[in-house]
Amino acid sequence: METQQSGRLRFSFRNATVAVCLLNLVAAFLMLQGFLFAASSRNRSSSTNPNLDQLKYIRESEEIRLAMQPLELIKRVREIQREAYYESEDIQEKDSKQNAAIDLSKRLKDFRSLNDASNLKALEEWRKRKMERARVREMEKNGTLRSPTSKSV
Repeated sequence: METQQSGRLRFSFRNATVAVCLLNLVAAFLMLQGFLFAASSRNRSSSTNPNLDQLKYIRESEEIRLAMQPLELIKRVREIQREAYYESEDIQEKDSKQNAAIDLSKRLKDFRSLNDASNLKALEEWRKRKMERARVREMEKNGTLRSPTSKSV
């Protein structure tokens, strides 16, 4: 009897319940996949192929939007911005050149004042030495100055 039962498949309520649940899961999965596929294809078809009324509406709205833009005003504003930019560059360039010139003149004045004081001192010393040499030469001409070698009398 055992051999007959082992060769024969046992069909119980438990096995039947598991089989029906598995079939339900497979059916639910297939239905869910079908719904998702249908929804995505519907979205794709509506977004890629808009009808003629929608295209006409889009074109009209674009034309209205472009017509409402103040193009002349935008052009004028850009021109004014460019002019202001170039003027500011010119002013900055002039200011930098003027500042450099002022700085250079100040440095020259400072240099002259320092130079004048040292030059005056050097000029005075040169004049003193020249006067001393001229006096020495004059004395030698007059014979009043004796050289150190002719000291023996």
